Amino acid sequence: MNLNLTLLDAVVFGIYILAVLALGMYASRKKKQTKRDYFLAGDKLPWWMIGGSIIAANISSHHLIGAMGVAYSRGFVAIAIEWGAILLGFNALLWIFLPFYLRNGFYTMPEFLHKRYGGAARTTYGILILLTYIFVEISAVLYLGALALHSLLNIPMLASVVVIAVATGLYTIAGGLRAVIWTEMLQLVVLMMGGFALSIATVKAAGGFSAVMETSHNWKLLLPANDPDFPWTMYLGGLPCISIFYCATNQFIVQRVLAAESEWHARMGVVFQDYLKFFIPLLITIPGLVAPKLLPHLEKPDLLFPTLVEKLLPVGLVGLVMAGLIAAVMSHLSGAINSCTTILTMDFYLPYVRKSATEKQAVHFGRMSGVVIILIGIICAGLLINHSDKPVFLYLLNAYGLFTPGIATMFLLGILWKRTTNAGALTAGAMTIPLSLAMEYFFPKMPFFNRTGIVFWSCLGACALVSLVTKPKPEAELEGLIWNKESLLLPAEQRNQQRGLRSPFLWWAIITAIVMYFYIRYH
Repeated sequence: MNLNLTLLDAVVFGIYILAVLALGMYASRKKKQTKRDYFLAGDKLPWWMIGGSIIAANISSHHLIGAMGVAYSRGFVAIAIEWGAILLGFNALLWIFLPFYLRNGFYTMPEFLHKRYGGAARTTYGILILLTYIFVEISAVLYLGALALHSLLNIPMLASVVVIAVATGLYTIAGGLRAVIWTEMLQLVVLMMGGFALSIATVKAAGGFSAVMETSHNWKLLLPANDPDFPWTMYLGGLPCISIFYCATNQFIVQRVLAAESEWHARMGVVFQDYLKFFIPLLITIPGLVAPKLLPHLEKPDLLFPTLVEKLLPVGLVGLVMAGLIAAVMSHLSGAINSCTTILTMDFYLPYVRKSATEKQAVHFGRMSGVVIILIGIICAGLLINHSDKPVFLYLLNAYGLFTPGIATMFLLGILWKRTTNAGALTAGAMTIPLSLAMEYFFPKMPFFNRTGIVFWSCLGACALVSLVTKPKPEAELEGLIWNKESLLLPAEQRNQQRGLRSPFLWWAIITAIVMYFYIRYH
């Protein structure tokens, strides 16, 4: 496949790239930056920027390419991961973790673990999450973006990887979270416009709305327990584990919430994200549902996105959709890079390398570590270019399952059970990767969600047992770190902001009811 861009498409695509770089560099113009400015945008984010940036960072090439390919081959269940996050992970963030993150003034997720357990738990999380970001997030997203550009424009994949990484790194390293957020808002608009254009074109070519309804036999959100990829048993452990980690304890997502103007803005931002999380995956899934009618014998599901772009879109819209794809790649990549630099600076450099570092030195280290992260990401993406034929979206979920059970355990038991000890948390963190690899070796045919669920429950059990036989922290040291029903409320000075149509609970209840309806209707 080789798509020749028209002059109009090239202009549209070029304008977008220049606009992102210009906006990113403009957002980076502040000469003197404190740690709070660089890593948390000065704590000035309103709710709509929080919600928009979360979804812009979350939705990436592995959705446009990977999830669309899964919808093509497996049906509507491809959306279950996204909607499951609304019911599981983001609910955990909104109603359990969010108040404690904000009221303690944390920069990073490891800081919560340090205050709850100690330095070893903080370091364990930092290592696990950096491995996840570099080998799962950054490398795979770069690979998928390069795959699309190669499929459509015949650009060498390694060259695409390098150009995307360097272009994104320029404004991310220069401006920190403020530049990331500003560019993500533009990228979100372009992503939605591109997704909408491709969805409309695909549905129209397939025969209109009736073609969508003809796929209703494939609208199953809960599949049999023996399904190789999405058994309903994934809701018993694997999906909650991955979802709670990704949405509620993941620096990459939560950093935007930490930068909120107030707790009300943080809560409303998460709820606004729920609505975007409902609609945008629909734009991605619907083309995959109707595409078998147009392309019944597609060799590789991951090629569906570039194939639809090549065959269906008119002049002008090709450039827009390609801009949407690169927007998804760059927004996800910039968020991951920024999160890596924040953790490396706040959880490794300042505590262990240079405790007396000035604000300027901390920001400088953050920038230098960003350069290193980008170089490692390019190398890993280059290695992925020769990956197997397994759909990349499923590869990513499987990779999450290797790292996440111990992290989810450390946070969940740490905030819900005051008896959890440092030794228990470290046990869960240490056994995650070895046990996950052992499960994959001895039970290779078991669905990865089930393997992840077994490891998750094993980590929970081990953490609880070790905690019961080791000494817990004094209750006085746990003040403000253990969940209680009072934490569901906003701080007293903000409670007048949660009445009527300004109530986060009202808007949360509406979107939760909508998602639950779909699960009940299409179980």
